[in-house]
Amino acid sequence: MIAFRDNLPLVRFDDGRVIHFEPQWLSRAVATAASQAGYERWWLTEHVTESVASFLKNDFSDPVVGVSRLRTAVLSVLQVIGYPDVATHFLTPEPPARIALESLATRAGAGYELAFFCLLRDEIREIRTARPSRIEITGLQASARILRNAKIWGSGCSHLRGEIVRFVHEEIASAPATNLEVQMS
Repeated sequence: MIAFRDNLPLVRFDDGRVIHFEPQWLSRAVATAASQAGYERWWLTEHVTESVASFLKNDFSDPVVGVSRLRTAVLSVLQVIGYPDVATHFLTPEPPARIALESLATRAGAGYELAFFCLLRDEIREIRTARPSRIEITGLQASARILRNAKIWGSGCSHLRGEIVRFVHEEIASAPATNLEVQMS
């Protein structure tokens, strides 16, 4: 038997992509729908997300849920709790794009910052063509340590971390009319 993260099914999109179900991803979409319906900082966002997650965990037996079925579950919860106006604004979100900086640094090799920045540029540009609404970038500190070949954090690592952050922001800003949210950790 295969155990899935938090005992939740995978989510399959119409184009065939499959991702782990992540409650935060769904919460952002519910919060956006609530905001568009006129409810800023809607207090029921987490409750709707928890209801859908509970359904998927306890009452949904398949290992993969289609995105249309997931949307139906969210809309049902919104209708049942009396917020059809939020339901009319709900759009199933695109999954966030992810870049693992630590992996790129390992591929580039210790001391090969130029190769790292080329790999990072290529990843960002490839992701931008898919037009996600969010990019999650992880491993910022670890990548700086790998590239500096440092066992402990030092000023060179801090400087390189700053260069990586600036580079990412410049690459994102260079995209025409992009409204891309970037989260780095």
